[in-house]
Amino acid sequence: MTKLLAPRTLFPSFFDDDAFTLPSRLLERPFFRDTEVLPAVNIKDNTHSFDLELAVPGYKKEDLKVTMENDVLTISSEQKSEREEEKGGYSRREFKYNSFTRSFQLPQNADGDKVTAGYDAGVLKLSIPKTKATPKPSGREVRIA
Repeated sequence: MTKLLAPRTLFPSFFDDDAFTLPSRLLERPFFRDTEVLPAVNIKDNTHSFDLELAVPGYKKEDLKVTMENDVLTISSEQKSEREEEKGGYSRREFKYNSFTRSFQLPQNADGDKVTAGYDAGVLKLSIPKTKATPKPSGREVRIA
């Protein structure tokens, strides 16, 4: 007797039999994971400032928002686009939505009131000046009784 094989699909692991018998496992499939993409960031600790560079290709300067609150620097963005096309009696609508939020707790020797930002060629550059007073690390050994 010959065994019939199921045709191959583009998503063989997506259509495993246990994905449909155990719905909670469906969301663990690669199709549903890793949907949020955070921009890569470089942080440089220079003599007089902390410099951050975020790779945000495809974003416009107007799409980006930088805020400071309680010594936390937050960089966020929301992009929404909609496209509608009618051709040959058919209409097609496409929606696209991207967003991200990155937050950084500033160290004690950073002056959050004087943060500057610039955007060029898909790279957001921020400079956070350091204060003159660098806090001394306070540490001590705790004796165990």
